[in-house]
Amino acid sequence: MDPTQQRNCKLAQRLVAAGGLTPEEAAAAVQEAEGRGLGLCDLLCERAGAVVERPVWERIAAQRHLTLSTSDELTELLDPALAASFPRRFLEHHRILPVARRGQEVVVATCDPDAEVPEIANLLGGRRVDLRLLTPIDFRRLRMSLDLIERRKERAAARSDAPRDLLAREEGMAELITLFEAILVDAISARASDVHLERYGDRVRLRLRVDGDLRDLRHLKIGPEQLIGLVNVIKVQANLDIAERRVPQGGRTTVRAGNRVFDLRVQTQPSLHGEHVVIRLLPQDTKLLTIEQLGFPEGPGRAYRRLLDSPSGLVLVVGPTGSGKSTTLYAGLQVLARDATRKVLTIEDPIEYALDDVQQSQVRPELGFVFASAMRSFVREDPDVILVGEIRDPETALEALRASQTGHLVLSTLHCNDAVDAVQRLIDLGMHPNSIASEVLAVFAQRLAKRICPDCRAPAGPPTGDLALEVFPGGPPAGLETWRGRGCSRCAGAGSYGRIAAVEFLPASPAFRGAVSRRCSVDELRGVALDAGLLPMREHALDLIAAGTIAFEELRMLLPPERLAPEHGRRLAARAGSVAPS
Repeated sequence: MDPTQQRNCKLAQRLVAAGGLTPEEAAAAVQEAEGRGLGLCDLLCERAGAVVERPVWERIAAQRHLTLSTSDELTELLDPALAASFPRRFLEHHRILPVARRGQEVVVATCDPDAEVPEIANLLGGRRVDLRLLTPIDFRRLRMSLDLIERRKERAAARSDAPRDLLAREEGMAELITLFEAILVDAISARASDVHLERYGDRVRLRLRVDGDLRDLRHLKIGPEQLIGLVNVIKVQANLDIAERRVPQGGRTTVRAGNRVFDLRVQTQPSLHGEHVVIRLLPQDTKLLTIEQLGFPEGPGRAYRRLLDSPSGLVLVVGPTGSGKSTTLYAGLQVLARDATRKVLTIEDPIEYALDDVQQSQVRPELGFVFASAMRSFVREDPDVILVGEIRDPETALEALRASQTGHLVLSTLHCNDAVDAVQRLIDLGMHPNSIASEVLAVFAQRLAKRICPDCRAPAGPPTGDLALEVFPGGPPAGLETWRGRGCSRCAGAGSYGRIAAVEFLPASPAFRGAVSRRCSVDELRGVALDAGLLPMREHALDLIAAGTIAFEELRMLLPPERLAPEHGRRLAARAGSVAPS
C-alpha cells in the first residue's frame, strides 16, 4: 500500500470514529479517491463540505490534540513568500501549506490530521511547527486565497507605462475565474441559497444568504476594477451580453462540485456605482421531502393527502419567493406518482426535480410555449392531475380555473401574503368570484423560519419584551418556555441551522365560498375563514416555538404586526353580515 492509500485509510477510519461517515460511506469514498488518483481530503473538498461537517473535524482535532482553525483566521496571516519558497508539488502531496513565520515558529495548515510534524519541521530548517488542522473545504479556500494573492502580485509586477494589450487577457481571466470558483465554493460549503455582489463607491461587498439571512464574506477581498472583470466572467458563464450594462439581464448556467450539480440563476442589475449581481444556487441533488417530512401540523398534513384524491378543483400553495412552495407541491406529486390509475402532467419554470411516472414539461417562452398554452394543450391529453408551476398572469389563472371546471385536479402556486389574500390575488387577475368560490378547494400559505441549531440549543426562558406584549396582550401562557441557539461551529455562530415551514391552512368551507361569491373584503373574508376552520400561521408558529424548533423572535419575520395577536373571527364575520356557525 503506497503512502497516499495509507493516509486515505487512516483518515477514513478517523471519520468513521468521529461519526462523520458510516463504514460503508468511508469504504466507498476511499475506493473512489484511489480510483481517481486523489487523496481523500481532495475528494472531500470536491464535495464542498456536504458530506463531513465541522463538528466531526472538531472531534478529530481533539483526538489528535491539534488546533482546529478556519480559513478566515489563517488568511489574515497568510505569507505568500513563505509558501512560494517550497515546491508546490511537495505541498500538494503532503496536504500542507506554510502560512506564516513567528520568530522560531512557523504556522502550518493541513487537512490531514496524521501529517508528520517532525518531517515538516525538518523541511522548515528545524523551526517549531504550530500545526493547524482545517476542514478540507477550509483548506481548499486557503489555497484559493493564496492563488489569488500570487496572481495579483504577478499582475502588479507586470504593469508598466507601456500601452496595454487589449488582446492579452488570458492570465487576467484565469485569476477572475479562480475568484468566481472560490466564491461558489464558499457559497456551497456555507449552504447559501444565493450570492450577492454589490459595489458602493470604491467598496465591494460580497454577501451570502444562509437560512434566509445575509452574511458578509470577508476573507475574499475584491476591488472595484476586479469586480467589473468578475461580472463579465459571470455574464459569459450565464450567456448574457457583456457589452450591455444599462438594463437588467437574467440567465442561468450549471456547475459541478464533485458529485453535486448546481443550477445557477444569474440576475444583473445596473446601479449608481455599477452593476450588482445576484446568483441563486439550486442544488439538483436535493432530496425530495415527503408530506410527513414537510413539518406540516397533523390536521393540514392529513387534509393535503385527502385533497390529492379529489377528482377536480384547484389547490393553491402561496407565499413569498423562496418559501418552499415547490417543495410542498413536489411532496404531493410523489404521492400521485405512486397511483398507477392517474395521469399527472406538469408545466414548470424550471423543472426543479425529475420525478418518475410524472410527465414534466419546461416552459419555452421564446417559442410561445408558456403556462397558459401548455394548459390548453394538457386538457386535450386526458390527464387526471395538472401541476402549474406558478399562476402569474390572467391567462394562466383563467386556464387553471377552466381545467378544474372540466374535471381535473390542478395544483399551483401564487405569490401573495397569506391564504385569504390568494382569493384577492385571483380577483386582481380578473377571475370572477363565483368561479373562484366554486373551484378553489384549499389554500396553504407558508413561510420559512430558521431552525434553532440542535448543537447549541439552550433554554431562553418565558417570552418577554415588546414582542411578547404584541403576541400575548393578556400575558404569555403559564409554562410556556422558549429556546434559542447560542452559536457554535456547526452554525458558524448564527444559532440557527436549516429552516422549517410555518403553515397557514384555509379549507374552502361553504361559508367561505359564500363570502367569496358575495365579494366580501379581505378582512371580512378572513373573519369568515377563522370561524370556518382557518388554521392561522400564528398557531403553527407558536407550536414550533413551544417544541423548541424555532426561536420566539422568529415571529417578527413570519407575521405582520396585525397577525401577532390572537385573531377573532366572529367580530369580523359579523361585519360581513354573515352568521358564524356555532
